[in-house]
Amino acid sequence: MRIVKVTWVDAEEYGEVGWNSRKSMQSYAKKPCPTMVTVGHVMYENDNHISLVGTIGDKESSSLEKIPKSFITKIEELSPVKKEK
Repeated sequence: MRIVKVTWVDAEEYGEVGWNSRKSMQSYAKKPCPTMVTVGHVMYENDNHISLVGTIGDKESSSLEKIPKSFITKIEELSPVKKEK
């Protein structure tokens, strides 16, 4: 199973429930969205998204994370480290 490192820009929501200061919202609106990095085993990939799990066993895995391809800036293939003799 492929192991990859995915760099992606996340969507974000800011503010409290109820009314918020327009000045505060305007100031925060100018900030860039956060860049995230996820490393995992590729469970599925198509033109729209990639699905990763961080931990995998014979019959179980950790929770699945789906990242839309439109959010992704880079996918790097990670290869296993070879042990030195």
